[in-house]
Amino acid sequence: MSNQEKMTIDEKRKYLRIVKPRYKQAGRNEKGELLDEMEAVTGLDRKGLIRLMKGSLERKPRSRQRDKTYGPAVDDALRVIYESFDGICAERLTPNLVWMAQNLERHGELATTPEMLEQLGQVSISTVARRLAHLRQDQPRLPRKKPRARNPMLKNIPMLRLPWNLQEPGRFETQ
Repeated sequence: MSNQEKMTIDEKRKYLRIVKPRYKQAGRNEKGELLDEMEAVTGLDRKGLIRLMKGSLERKPRSRQRDKTYGPAVDDALRVIYESFDGICAERLTPNLVWMAQNLERHGELATTPEMLEQLGQVSISTVARRLAHLRQDQPRLPRKKPRARNPMLKNIPMLRLPWNLQEPGRFETQ
């Protein structure tokens, strides 16, 4: 396995199950050497490996799956608010979600409920960014133009960037 490829959790556990009997029978010095080897192979830290070697290597399933906190109504509201703000970033959009949802409802552009307003008030910036990324993926993008060929008349004019602290007279600075 190359250094760029990382082991999956199941592969790490499988390797540790193979090494565990040797670790149990080893003395103090050999355990240290085995821990060094396991650390290099799995990428886990030493204390975590010791804990895994003392306990069970079986993975426990989640006790319950996480439910979706925000439903499609919040996604629709986010899309309408995002478009009404002309596509601003999530950092600027999030603090204004409730206010703008109420304004859009007043003008008949959005139907809100108290639960949706509460969710819009609680949503985090990172969640808004993730949701907007999902909403934007379906929008068509404008094609980018290819770089144009340099103007042949400008080839004869010497133009380059100058250091900002140049003290020689006769230079013209633009921004």
